[in-house]
Amino acid sequence: MRRPHQNVATVLVEPAMLRELELDLMPLDLWVWPVATAPICADGPRQAFQLRRRLVEARRGAWDDAARWVPVWIAFGDSWYAGDDPLPWAAHATLWDKLAQHATHVRYRKLLGGVAPLLSQAEQTPDVA
Repeated sequence: MRRPHQNVATVLVEPAMLRELELDLMPLDLWVWPVATAPICADGPRQAFQLRRRLVEARRGAWDDAARWVPVWIAFGDSWYAGDDPLPWAAHATLWDKLAQHATHVRYRKLLGGVAPLLSQAEQTPDVA
């Protein structure tokens, strides 16, 4: 049985544009998680470095301008899901369209990966009354 996971897009973002991208995606219930500080990463800075390096090197020079950019995961909020149904294609299209609007400041491949669920500490800690 597959471990619980969350669908994410892995994106390199120009550091000066990270906040703007995050604010642009929030109303769409799309959430930006910098890998270096993601709650699921035991050694976030190292994982971010390795991920950025793999992404840049895989493009054989095409993404050299992004060698110092911030790797992020973009996750889909609850409004995109209907129970256990797969993520709808409309969710994919919305994300790719929005990223295309930021094309000069982001680098990505049009595919999703799976990571352990990205929950905030408050969501992970049960309420104690």
